[in-house]
Amino acid sequence: MVGGKLHHFCTAAVVRSPHGDLAITAAHCLRNQHLGVNGNVIFAPGYHDHKFPRGQWIVRAEIVDANWQKDQDPNDDVAFIVIGRPGHRVQRYTGAETVVTNIAPPRLVRVIGYPNATERPVTCTAVAQRLHLAGYQQLVFDCGGFTDGTSGGPFLLHPGRDGTGQVIGVIGGYQQGGDLPNISYSALFLQNVAALYKKAISS
Repeated sequence: MVGGKLHHFCTAAVVRSPHGDLAITAAHCLRNQHLGVNGNVIFAPGYHDHKFPRGQWIVRAEIVDANWQKDQDPNDDVAFIVIGRPGHRVQRYTGAETVVTNIAPPRLVRVIGYPNATERPVTCTAVAQRLHLAGYQQLVFDCGGFTDGTSGGPFLLHPGRDGTGQVIGVIGGYQQGGDLPNISYSALFLQNVAALYKKAISS
């Protein structure tokens, strides 16, 4: 929300959690954002064509890795966000994906993101490979249309209807997800993300 008007800037996906109020995105999406009841960030699941079929949900808090907080390490460019008021479970309205870690690439995935310049999401299915670049634990995904706004979009393994897939990455990491619309990156979900998810569902 900027100046009282909605301004799209990133993508997120609801993930399974005991409280039903958790989503995943890229940590860089939340830099300098004001979260909470009096904040300016909302989550709009299923948004398209100026419509909010599953409502608008306040983003109350973020959970990020200490290495991201300290150094903005691209290998930790993952965040979990707590959505909505306590007791109101976004997961009931959207379904939820399952966070899965330590999945070895290559893997066939579906990647979904919401470009800033359009009113509908872009979706593509292709193979996510390991990025062979010293110091980086990353996936790379080649498919067109993933422009600004798609950061945080999930890499879904075995996608299905209403949240039956497994999230093994989110657009982010190297080059904050990619400098070109046809090449996207994600931090590999290793033990760091497993620990972060455990912290998120315990909060």
